Amino acid sequence: MEISREAILDKTHYGLKIYAYVLRQYYPNQTVLSVKGRDCGITRNPFNGGKETLRIHIDGVIATHRDTELKTFNGDVFDFAQYHFRITDEEELLHKINQELHLNLEVKEKSELDWLNGPDDTWYAYCSFFKAPVRNVFPAETMRLYQVFALITSDKYKRITEDLRAISDVKEARKFKANRFDYVTFSGTFEKRNDNNLLQHSNLLTIDFDHLENLQELRTQLLNDEYFETEMLFTSPSGDGLKWIIRIDVSEVTHSEYFTAVANYIKHTYNIEVDQSGKDVSRACFLPYDPTAFLHKRHQAL
Repeated sequence: MEISREAILDKTHYGLKIYAYVLRQYYPNQTVLSVKGRDCGITRNPFNGGKETLRIHIDGVIATHRDTELKTFNGDVFDFAQYHFRITDEEELLHKINQELHLNLEVKEKSELDWLNGPDDTWYAYCSFFKAPVRNVFPAETMRLYQVFALITSDKYKRITEDLRAISDVKEARKFKANRFDYVTFSGTFEKRNDNNLLQHSNLLTIDFDHLENLQELRTQLLNDEYFETEMLFTSPSGDGLKWIIRIDVSEVTHSEYFTAVANYIKHTYNIEVDQSGKDVSRACFLPYDPTAFLHKRHQAL
């Protein structure tokens, strides 16, 4: 059963009626939007304490928003609807909009064979797994992401992760980690862990965030990032950082060039400097214990 975004936009004047509907739920009997051409000026943002900081504008064929105070609060009308309805599944969200706004869009039965007409987007990311210590540069096996995820979320590394976090001396902690933790190379498979011995790139890039004061806040922001979809996200062995694994395309841009672009994006978007070690394609990533780690559903085992 499916409804398209385009059909909803056609029935809601680029999505402005959706903004108006949501805002009226918070501010009934008030004028919530004042449309002037393609701009709606400033109105109250229920997701920023009701402050008059929400600017709505028609960009091309869809209405978008941004908050003049919250720099990360921006997106299109469907992103805004997600905040209100608290629905992340797009198909479910479109049905909810159709129902709540009484758009009376015809719901078409989706054929079980529709996937045959679409492109084959099957993608498996393979990486090399290495046994501790880090000076061991020959891989023990090749793994897919769901296998790495299973290791991180199991109790396998629970004890050594707790032991590491109990060490207060920085040098001792670094030595303990290098000698005791297994690791992977998320960016590909290797004959030997060295940039020159790459067998196949996985189209994955690891971004390290160290010594965070707002770890949970950044975790939420990364999972909802506008431009990069999270393939895997977990807390670092030290407990005060994050490992963000995202998909890239190295067919036209090199790994290091892509890393630089992503690092600049993170600096501009989140005002955070990232660890430059991710620039190396053979970068080692230690595997900690994190039962709350995130894995994109496309990688989960069948």
